[in-house]
Amino acid sequence: MNEKLFFQRSEQDMDFMPIIPINETEHDNLADKEIPQEIPILPLRNTVLFPGVVLPITVGRDKSIKAVHDAYKTDKLIGVLAQKDSSVEDPSFQELVEVGTIARIIKVIKMPDGGTTVILQGKRRFKVGSILTDDPYFKAQVILLQEEEAPKDQDFEAYISNIKDLASQIIQLSPNMPTEASIILKNIENPSFLIHFISSNLNSELTEKQELLQTDHIKSRADLLMQLLQRELQFAELKNKLTTKTKTELDKQQRDYFLQQQLKSIKDELGGDSNERELREMQKKAETKKWPASAKDIFKKGIEKLERMHPSTPDYSIVYNHLDLMLDLPWNEYTDDLYDLKKAAKVLDQDHYGMKKVKERILEYLAVLKLKGDMKSPILCFVGPPGIGKTSLGKSIASAIGRKYVRISLGGLHDESEIRGHRKTYIGAMPGRILQSLKKARSSNPVMILDEIDKVGTDFRGDPTSALLEVLDPEQNNTFYDNYLEQEYDLSRVLFVATANDIGHIQPALRDRIEIIDLSGYAVEEKVEIAKRHLIPKQQEAHGLKGHAIKLSDKNLVKVISDYTRESGVRELDRQLASIMRYEAKEFALKSRLKASITEKDIEKVLGKPRYSNDLYKVANMPGVAVGLAWTYVGGDILFIETSISEGKGELKLTGNLGNVMKESATTALTYLQSNAKKYGLDTEIFAKKTLHIHVPEGGTPKDGPSAGITMMSSLASAITGKRVKPYLAMTGEITLRGQVLPVGGIKEKILAARRAGIKEVILCWQNEKDISEIDSNFIKGLKFHYVKTMQQVLDLALVEK
Repeated sequence: MNEKLFFQRSEQDMDFMPIIPINETEHDNLADKEIPQEIPILPLRNTVLFPGVVLPITVGRDKSIKAVHDAYKTDKLIGVLAQKDSSVEDPSFQELVEVGTIARIIKVIKMPDGGTTVILQGKRRFKVGSILTDDPYFKAQVILLQEEEAPKDQDFEAYISNIKDLASQIIQLSPNMPTEASIILKNIENPSFLIHFISSNLNSELTEKQELLQTDHIKSRADLLMQLLQRELQFAELKNKLTTKTKTELDKQQRDYFLQQQLKSIKDELGGDSNERELREMQKKAETKKWPASAKDIFKKGIEKLERMHPSTPDYSIVYNHLDLMLDLPWNEYTDDLYDLKKAAKVLDQDHYGMKKVKERILEYLAVLKLKGDMKSPILCFVGPPGIGKTSLGKSIASAIGRKYVRISLGGLHDESEIRGHRKTYIGAMPGRILQSLKKARSSNPVMILDEIDKVGTDFRGDPTSALLEVLDPEQNNTFYDNYLEQEYDLSRVLFVATANDIGHIQPALRDRIEIIDLSGYAVEEKVEIAKRHLIPKQQEAHGLKGHAIKLSDKNLVKVISDYTRESGVRELDRQLASIMRYEAKEFALKSRLKASITEKDIEKVLGKPRYSNDLYKVANMPGVAVGLAWTYVGGDILFIETSISEGKGELKLTGNLGNVMKESATTALTYLQSNAKKYGLDTEIFAKKTLHIHVPEGGTPKDGPSAGITMMSSLASAITGKRVKPYLAMTGEITLRGQVLPVGGIKEKILAARRAGIKEVILCWQNEKDISEIDSNFIKGLKFHYVKTMQQVLDLALVEK
């Protein structure tokens, strides 16, 4: 159905509203004798002219213009026929309908654009008898059709009344129709003209209008018109419903737009720039994020809040910073791991010398990841003395497996919020360091170094180690909750590597969640290799000597290590080598040349006289002095224990800043010797009348632990018997009142310290033999080990005749 409104035609059809004649019965006054039998024919497109109706027609075809002018010059009568196909530009007579309307030409108007408009008034219906000519225009013989008188019965009156009502309803539903049209309809009294007038303005197909014109019986014509009006009314109602609905939606959009413009104006009046551009950029960036549904909802609500706020309000920056963090976090963004185990092993070997146990563990993890495709990352903890490369090893691991590297220093951390973040409503609130590091790495599976985890503090602001429990638990860290983010974040793919010097300072619950890998100190041979491979090239580059041949022999490197350093790691060695390189740089700047090799004399010239000497153990060989082995957080060390006897009342004095465990070891040693005095041939009067004083030098350093038990007993026995302790002998082990020797820890560090100090023999508990087997045989070459079970064996090995 055409989507034209009732009483309205297209621009091709008309220029004005149809004109109603003053006299509805004017066509009846046109007698048959006044109409000639031969009449010019005017073809019409897209319309049908009904008797009594006045219609303006735009004439464009040359034939039609000539026909109109010729008719206007004579009797002003012309026959109007509709085209069967309106698309035909120059129709033949067969393409015109047979029934049309004789019309009187009221006026011919010449339009400004050169066209011609003819105002026609329909008079009588006719039927074409025969075609006379088609040149210069159509001319035909016509047969007038008689009009039936309108019946006077109530049935027909009901038809007319119903037609008026339907037409009025259609007018009311048509917003483009003037309300006066329904008044005009009600005042038309001639039923035949009413039918013709409504039919002429009916929004219906051309064939349907032509059918109305051709219907002779007026009641049948009224019935057909009523059916068409019913259909038109249904269409008008539906169209009005759709129009109303669309208008409602448009009204709402217009209302929202108007309010937004008002809000924008208010914001501009308050001052400050509009935040629309920023919000659009954030929303555009959010479309690329792979975040979960919960995070998406939080972001959407945050954007809606910002849209209602002005940038100058205090809460705006809080919400904005929160959303900005959400956009910066790498939600479900991962780097691809490198599964080439040989390449990974090569990278680890290039970066660090030794450390076989750690390297094997990393390669095992990579192998499982390669086979399984996905697994929860292990949480490793490297425990060892300073300067052995724990932190740099973490960076090497990241390089080997192709992951991003981030480091969090936990030393001195004392606020739980540093891990979990602050509530975002606090002034200066920030996310925790975990999320800050992920934001920096732009990856959700980096290698994250938790440096110095054993030095985390605790105070009234909370316990950070307790917050780390969730971070370092593989079963929980997939739902890590940050107070600032207010949203769970998955940390299960992060490879955490913690570092510590003393495992005893790590909270037990936290220690239970991590896989501890002990990294012992370096032997002299390892330090020589590390110096040649890493330290010397690094210092050469740092001092502008890269590319210059600087030869430092292994022998001289050993001298630097032995005489100028006492450490498990290589930091002090690095500093000494830096001093040598500075000296070489100065020489090169002054003389423009370098010596072929650095001699022992050059080393003493640069570094001064040796700081440490093994001769100490030669001169210290007197009764009452024994050498013990100690473990400290910086590695192994040598410990002298001195005992003297003086007049007194059988007291035991202990000095040297000793801890409770060490004091108890001294008491246990004295009690054991006192109870076994006859067995070892000791004078029992000494225990009753003499004062025994045990001192451990370096009183400024706190000392504790049970491993000095056999050393204290040997020192006491040496002082009481007057026998000297064998030179170049060191010992470590715990004692019992029954005379048993128990195993102790930190064996590798202690043995390496003994070798650095020039010790040749070491007494150990027999159960510590397994620890010695784990040390590379090259590092303990020249050391002799005595494995004992009882104190009797210790005294037999340690004491020599006067």
